[in-house]
Amino acid sequence: MTLDSKIFVGLKSTRKKQAPDSEPTGPKCQWDGCDKKGTHRAPVGRDAEGLYLLFCLEHVKEYNKGYNFATGLSDADIARYQREATTGGRPTWGTSVNQASEIPIPSTVRSGSAKALNARKNAAQRQAQKANLQVRKLKVLEAKAFETLGLSHDATAEEIKTRYKERLKMHHPDANQGNRTSEDELRASIEAHKILKLNGFC
Repeated sequence: MTLDSKIFVGLKSTRKKQAPDSEPTGPKCQWDGCDKKGTHRAPVGRDAEGLYLLFCLEHVKEYNKGYNFATGLSDADIARYQREATTGGRPTWGTSVNQASEIPIPSTVRSGSAKALNARKNAAQRQAQKANLQVRKLKVLEAKAFETLGLSHDATAEEIKTRYKERLKMHHPDANQGNRTSEDELRASIEAHKILKLNGFC
């Protein structure tokens, strides 16, 4: 099918032909002496928000080089405007901070090491356990273990260890030239120390 076909005869184009030397229609550049189309918007000024001037590309660049929003404002006003611009002009409120009533978990602590915090916490727990053990009534095996080692019921962990070492040296067969008569006392001392150690006395 060709353009000079009988089907196309009588059809007219709806397009308007534009003169080749005429300028496109639309707003004109507002720069003095410019006849180009004003396609780019530029703000008028601080007191005329929402109003714009229309310039062509080369004149909008020229206008923006010399544009200053803060012209005529004092330094204090500029600083206040910059502060308000960071929050979008909306009021802000601080957040309340409650002091922690106990030592925070080591992963949330910013200063100090977790090792130091745990050492303090463990030391306090150990002291509380010792006080607890001294206050509570001794069991039969615990009382017998203290008797075997020849110590009072309120003996410290250091006293228990020292007495245990003394009894080992005293009753060990090597210390008695191979004499095995005190082997029973050696076994009793070892068992007494085990009982006291298992129950947290040393």
